[in-house]
Amino acid sequence: MGKLTGKVAVITGGTSGMALATAQLFVEEGAYVFITGRQQARLDEAVRTIGRNVTGVQGDAANLDDLDRLFETVKREKGRLDVLFASAGVAGEARKLGEITPEQFDAIFDVNTRGTLFTVQKALPLFNEGGSIILNSSIASVKGWPTYSVYSASKAALRSFARTWLNELKDRNIRVNVLSPGQIATPIQDQVFDAETKRQFEALIPRGKMGRPQEIATVALFLASDDSSYVNGVELAVDGGTSAI
Repeated sequence: MGKLTGKVAVITGGTSGMALATAQLFVEEGAYVFITGRQQARLDEAVRTIGRNVTGVQGDAANLDDLDRLFETVKREKGRLDVLFASAGVAGEARKLGEITPEQFDAIFDVNTRGTLFTVQKALPLFNEGGSIILNSSIASVKGWPTYSVYSASKAALRSFARTWLNELKDRNIRVNVLSPGQIATPIQDQVFDAETKRQFEALIPRGKMGRPQEIATVALFLASDDSSYVNGVELAVDGGTSAI
């Protein structure tokens, strides 16, 4: 019997990397999973990769109509929700103070902060008592890396959300935790960083090499399952120790 047997989960931005690895693991552990992605072709490929007990719903976490369609699909097909991994996010272009534009700020905060808020809010009517909400942040929110101030701030807001929401949801026994990955080898990373930047980030990790998406998935499983029944309101850094030194 799996750790999520009989559970229904939603994972936003689930077409690649950490979120896709998490969706695969959740299904292996007995859950039925709904994943989202902005590009239909990539979404279809992710569904094929997972193979069973999965529904793909095309949509953008920053688009409220898309979120409505997502949760209408969950309601129609399963009628309830036990786990939400609000994973959709964007890094945006790296720019230092003095170069930041309103358009860049809005694009990042629309997905990472506003999108996360409304993903959770629109999921609430479907949540079973005792459910688990996981917000996908980043250790960038505590590190102060140059040129990433907008991205870092958009992720730092999620820690504040979790503190307040767990208090607001305590009567329903819904837990809210924050998962903060460090440097993870993903396809998105290949788009954002050049080889030299990757080497610089890797040098910051005590073990000397990047994390793998599966190493994030196992932590998400912990936070989603009853193994973490007494864990609420934490920010769990999964970064090989980078944020500790």
